Amino acid sequence: MWSVGHAEAPERITSSWIDDQLAETFERVGVRKGLLESVAGIVERRWWPEEMLFDEAAALAGEHALRNAGVAPSDVDLLISTSVSKHHLEPSVACAVHHRLGLSTTCTNFDLGNACLGFVNAMEVAAMAIESGRARVVLIVDGEGSRQPQSATIERLQSPTATITDVFEQFASLTIGSGAAAMVLGGPRKGAHHYLGGISRSATVHHDLCVGDLDRMRTDTAGLLTSGLKLAREAFDDALVDGWEWTNCDRYVMHQVSKVHNEQLCELLEVDLAKVPLTYPLFGNMGPAAVPYTLSTIADELQVGERVLLMGIGSGLNCAAAELRW
Repeated sequence: MWSVGHAEAPERITSSWIDDQLAETFERVGVRKGLLESVAGIVERRWWPEEMLFDEAAALAGEHALRNAGVAPSDVDLLISTSVSKHHLEPSVACAVHHRLGLSTTCTNFDLGNACLGFVNAMEVAAMAIESGRARVVLIVDGEGSRQPQSATIERLQSPTATITDVFEQFASLTIGSGAAAMVLGGPRKGAHHYLGGISRSATVHHDLCVGDLDRMRTDTAGLLTSGLKLAREAFDDALVDGWEWTNCDRYVMHQVSKVHNEQLCELLEVDLAKVPLTYPLFGNMGPAAVPYTLSTIADELQVGERVLLMGIGSGLNCAAAELRW
């Protein structure tokens, strides 16, 4: 891995503001204000300006990553976009990002989607492309936005017919955030960080626990947490059996979901919370951008030789982890 970069959405949307928007509904159905902060641990999240396109956000992060790597756009052989947020089904988000960055006509580009794990999966695909000689330089990008789904969710829940079931089924929609991240991967060179690979496990019997689109997300929050933690424990145990030494990494960059999720996952895997950098309190759950975004925010703090474990659980359910040696 040659570099990582991120782009920060500018508009701050506090959880207290969302509480105010839904005050009448909360009072009517008996839900106390403050759950987003006290339970989810999310103080605020970000929105892009209304006219901002998701591919534009992804391209911003891509520019940062390319600059950090000292790579010219013309040198990129493969572009992978992992954005969940899309304004349309086709063409791919990668096409628009490819155009915005001015990449070469010989640069292969496509989308890779796997909910919140798409970016980690793309790193594996990039490594295989590099090792097989199909690409020398790979750029992975992701741009996510929460303005549209949260605005629509707030409007629905403001309806006088909204029930307590509606509130909790759509609660997760209020925890998501906006942001963009990107990574440049390539072969060995001075200053490069080593991608050592990783593992993935699935429990697709739970594929209907969280289903969403740009307008609405329906989530069985308790079921998703319980089943996700179980899968994570099984995946982690399998990794240890396979020889991965993940009980003593220097940093654990986890998919940022919520306070409850983060603390229970760390307790289950016996991970020291002090080794887990956090972005969810001020940025919310940025989907597949969360892991690389969080990594980018601590990149300047990491020392040569430190071991960093990237890990997450995504709707589906899928679990993935990958190790970097800085």
